[in-house]
Amino acid sequence: MTGLLPYGRQSVTDDDVAAVVAALRSDWLTTGPQVTAFEADLAGWTGGAGVAAVSNGTAALHVAYAAAGVGPGDEVIVPPMTFVATASSAVALGAQVVFADVEPETFTLDPAAVSAATTGRTRVVAAVDYAGHPADYDALRAAGGDTLLLADAAHSIGARYRGRPVGSLADLTTFSFFPTKNLTTAEGGAVAALDGELLTRARRFRNIGLVRERDEQRWPDEGGWHQEVHEFGLNYRLPDVLCALGRSQLRRLDDFLARRARLVARYDAALADLPGVLTPGRRAWAEPAWHLYPIRVLDGRRREVYDRMRAAGIGVQVNYIPAHWHPAFADLGYRRGSCPVAEAFYAEQLSLPLFPDLSDADQDRVVDALAAALRGAPARPAAA
Repeated sequence: MTGLLPYGRQSVTDDDVAAVVAALRSDWLTTGPQVTAFEADLAGWTGGAGVAAVSNGTAALHVAYAAAGVGPGDEVIVPPMTFVATASSAVALGAQVVFADVEPETFTLDPAAVSAATTGRTRVVAAVDYAGHPADYDALRAAGGDTLLLADAAHSIGARYRGRPVGSLADLTTFSFFPTKNLTTAEGGAVAALDGELLTRARRFRNIGLVRERDEQRWPDEGGWHQEVHEFGLNYRLPDVLCALGRSQLRRLDDFLARRARLVARYDAALADLPGVLTPGRRAWAEPAWHLYPIRVLDGRRREVYDRMRAAGIGVQVNYIPAHWHPAFADLGYRRGSCPVAEAFYAEQLSLPLFPDLSDADQDRVVDALAAALRGAPARPAAA
């Protein structure tokens, strides 16, 4: 093995390459048939919820919040144990983010914390399926009342909650197709919506806000070229070339999920009796997609173990810095200590390598390096 074994990596085959080449040789590089076909394929994984493909996962969040009508004066409840975009994309629309703590087993949004944080100004409750484990959506609906529920499912396409697929659980669901995720379009994302009006708003926002339907235009008789902008949007389109890659990847998503589940089972068995670490928790009602394998390193040793494993050529990662700790939020008055469960988890969290092409031998190497790091043994670098 040469170089650093990454914590995540895309799996690209000759079929994926052929799909991209075919799109490049077609008449459509963007806004063409591969986009609508990819959206239809994705709907097969969302329980039939309509889908709008977008340029990346952050764009998906921005589009979803815009479709929900988020704006100045609104509050959006977000867990801190997430990539910062779950919160910052709501701020970009003028909303105030309210951070609510997470549950201690799954580190997904705590319904009790949501209930305490919900006010008359709450527009959206945004749950995050941390590591690919679905949040408790039924409890979150009850906690938020009539508030729109958003699922940030960047980690969890293909996961199921009480037998129901992610994508069908919240009013709006966002996906990410970054290379480390469970399938990739290089960059890319999507928004799923249960309500047709929300889906229309999402599709328009990702396409500059353009209205091309004559029966909805104010001046429909202007000419065949005519299009109007009724509400401002942005160009968040995902091109046909990348949608073709996504369609090819989707054909292997079942295999990706099965391999991740097998690797998780191997980690669980190998680490069950290893002192100084805790393996990920899960609920009986969940079928996680396992984007991450997040262990907890106890006794204040996370930094030491991180450094030793990196020196040994194992690309462990920390996911994530609590969102409210970022200077951009600190400068707005958010303070450490406000979400103690998430903050305590962050102090111990370490993601081990997990991706479909990770071999059993390389996984065994990860386990050996972790055990050595916990013993305090000198790090052994990867072979040149």
